[in-house]
Amino acid sequence: MEPRTAPLPSPRSTLLAAAASCGRGRWSRGRVDRASWAPGWARPLTRLVTSGLPPLSSLGLGFSTCEMEVVPALPTSEARAEHQRSVVHVELLCKYHCAEDMEGSPSPNSMLRLLLSAQASAARLSGLLLLPPVQPCCLGPSNWGDQPPGGGLHAGPVQGLQRLLEQARSPGELLRWLGQNPTKVRAHHYPVALRRLGQLLGSQPRPPPVEQATLQDLSQLIIRNCPSFDIHTIHVCLHLAVLLGFPSDGPLMCALEQERRFRLPPKPPPTLQPVLHGGQRLEAALSCPHFLRRPRQHLIRSLAEARPEELTPHVMVLLAQHLARHRLREPQLLEAIAHFLVVQEAQLSSKVVQKLVLPFGRLNYLPLEQQFMPCLERILAREAGVAPLATVNILMSLCQLRCLPFRALHFVFSPGFINHISGTPHAFIVRRYLSLLDTAVELELPGYRGPRLPRRQQVPIFPQPLITDRARCKYSHKDIVAEGLRQLLGEEKYRQDLTVPPGYCTDFLLCVSSSGAVLPVRTQDPFLPYPPRSCPQGQAASQSTTHDPAQRVVLMLRERWHFCRDGQVLLGSRALRERHLGLMGYQLLPLPFEELESQRGLPQLKSYLRQKLQALGLRWGPEGG
Repeated sequence: MEPRTAPLPSPRSTLLAAAASCGRGRWSRGRVDRASWAPGWARPLTRLVTSGLPPLSSLGLGFSTCEMEVVPALPTSEARAEHQRSVVHVELLCKYHCAEDMEGSPSPNSMLRLLLSAQASAARLSGLLLLPPVQPCCLGPSNWGDQPPGGGLHAGPVQGLQRLLEQARSPGELLRWLGQNPTKVRAHHYPVALRRLGQLLGSQPRPPPVEQATLQDLSQLIIRNCPSFDIHTIHVCLHLAVLLGFPSDGPLMCALEQERRFRLPPKPPPTLQPVLHGGQRLEAALSCPHFLRRPRQHLIRSLAEARPEELTPHVMVLLAQHLARHRLREPQLLEAIAHFLVVQEAQLSSKVVQKLVLPFGRLNYLPLEQQFMPCLERILAREAGVAPLATVNILMSLCQLRCLPFRALHFVFSPGFINHISGTPHAFIVRRYLSLLDTAVELELPGYRGPRLPRRQQVPIFPQPLITDRARCKYSHKDIVAEGLRQLLGEEKYRQDLTVPPGYCTDFLLCVSSSGAVLPVRTQDPFLPYPPRSCPQGQAASQSTTHDPAQRVVLMLRERWHFCRDGQVLLGSRALRERHLGLMGYQLLPLPFEELESQRGLPQLKSYLRQKLQALGLRWGPEGG
């Protein structure tokens, strides 16, 4: 029994399908068999024969004559046996058009007219209905509808040339595309050609043979056109040429490298460094913003090599500021500054002297120079009325060294000096320094009988933590110590950052009874009276905590930056605060940074604090009251 088959299509539908298939398809050289796309019972044998097709016809660059040989699928075996070979001869004129619109390109409608004009019956053309559409070509602009919309006059040719280069099958073909289309070649085509050459040479197990003349011609093309390349194209070509193995001293690499150097901005000529000696070298080193913080040997060597006339006040001021800023307690350098001050006393003003004296007070260093203090007293007597702020700054440095001259104190505490600075812009800072000097006189100079700062002129000395503590708060141990005290004693039995008269800020303050019990702070007055009245001056620090009913214990954090850089000597301001708090009657409990850094975690820190407090005889908790 014969299988049931579909009726043959009409001539009109056959022609429409054939035209659509040809419009979407592409021509190719040779003979192609397509017989596996249809069901077994209706599988035709379709062969495409191309005669006289030049290489560029598939891209619309020439003319072609096509002959399609069709063997239709017939519904019955009798029809298959009786079929005759039908030949449809179609002439196509496919001209590539780049300067005008696409009217010259063949379209499905033109193919339809060609097929209608052919004398072909429905039986002969029925096989065209079963022809599968061929995928469109990807080599440049195809014959129909591949022109980019809105492209300019050269959009199609330029893009088409790039596609040709990307799909070239040999180095000779690459050279042919570049050499035969000079008006369509752009700068970016040469990196595409080099990249495709690398693909041809490296992607196949047996790369095609490359003639030396071909590579030379390609190199000459790039050399001739590289002056028009931008810097990015030059870099890409250099990279690809290196990967392809072009010699570094060859003409191609030399030309590209020369063009690359031409594109670079000109470098300024190197400045000649003058030869510096002694003080000049010291001044240049200290003025450099990238100078190392600990150039001890360099500074000492430069200072030793300098002649006396080369050590100017400006150089010595830079040295003093550098030592003070970086907390460098270098005796040899500090002694050199002190000697310079003594030798140049007559030529130095108080504004320069205040800068030279600054590192001595900050670094808590009293020089061995015998004439240091007599020299400063003479300068203060001569310059005190000229520069009030400089005079007070000098006295502040001497206060940290516990070397206050009585004659200078008489002058700065006199009513005339106080009235003189009241109307100046720096009146408040001078009053703060005078308050500190008055505290030092009260606590450290019992034999002073001169004028004092009036009570109405006094202001708190340091009403808040110092600037260095605020700047480095994230590195401080204060938070973890506060948490340890809270868990150990309770939140109500200590005060943090409390400022006590005459204006010193304490880290942690505890109120202690006569029996050593830690008391809630809210039930006690945390401040001791100032000036101290309970004992002679200078004896408050020696009183025992457990025998004085009004004792206050101050826990002092000694952070790393509270010391000079050697880590052994407290800075002058820190030593002054601890000295004055002890003289006012506060019991001090230092917490050095070495001990705090050795504690691992909060449990160890609590154990450390418990041992410290118990060593003073303090009790807390249920048994402590």
